[in-house]
Amino acid sequence: MSFSSSPPRRVGVLTASPAVIMLFAWMIVPLVMTLYFSTQYYNLLYPGRTAFVGLENFAYFFTYPSFWTSVFNTLLLVGSVLVITVVGGVLISVLVDARFPGQGIVRILLISPFFIMPTVSALVWKNLLMNPVSGLFAWVSQLFGLTPINWFADWPLLSIILIVAWEWLPFAILIFVTALQSMNQEQKEAAQMDGATPVAIFRYLTVPHLARPIAVVVMVETIFLLNIFAEIFTTTGGGPGDATTNVPFLIFTQALLEFDVGAASAGGLFAVLLANVVAYFLIRLIGKSLDA
Repeated sequence: MSFSSSPPRRVGVLTASPAVIMLFAWMIVPLVMTLYFSTQYYNLLYPGRTAFVGLENFAYFFTYPSFWTSVFNTLLLVGSVLVITVVGGVLISVLVDARFPGQGIVRILLISPFFIMPTVSALVWKNLLMNPVSGLFAWVSQLFGLTPINWFADWPLLSIILIVAWEWLPFAILIFVTALQSMNQEQKEAAQMDGATPVAIFRYLTVPHLARPIAVVVMVETIFLLNIFAEIFTTTGGGPGDATTNVPFLIFTQALLEFDVGAASAGGLFAVLLANVVAYFLIRLIGKSLDA
């Protein structure tokens, strides 16, 4: 005697359907609204004046004076933070993987900055570290007879990169340290007995072992780094001028400073497209690296 599996399968589909429908609506409704407003003239200062404008909002956003600067700043920010966190994360993880007194405490201290809110982190860097008068860096500079650097005026984008990299470096360390725990120690010990130097072990054993964790770190960080906003808003406000304006902050200025919902919606769609393009090339690049 055989029993059909159709009724249980139908029950499973019916049970999961409300959750799937809710998730689909949660994702599609904001996107549809963004598409709609991107084709409308809608200014919060004049809510009664609405009109269909087609692609004019896109043309306005793409020809905005700060558009290309924001795209360049976004890509430079993402690329710089990825390099710092991946390279620094691998090197620090290899160092703390070796046994030494207080190893557990050091690992906790290295990971703890990841749990600090971006706004709090930015305020700490702005007021306690990078302040040109009372900051720690200014005190160290004066200690050596140097002129303190006004970080957010002279090196604004570098300042944002350092803050964001400090926030995300613990995440990379956490992934890499966890991955190193599964490394074949017998293979490493055999290489040491054969006279392999620490540099050779790092190059031919450690780095290949961390290939997939590096791919995970790059993909996860890229998703979040394309949306960096709080650190810029808290420290530089996109300035001086547009020196630290990235795409999310430009969209913010369109929506909540110029009250132009249509242009901001067009910018939001561009941000989605930019994220997909960057993710596509990263996936191809990481896939080729893993195959190699």
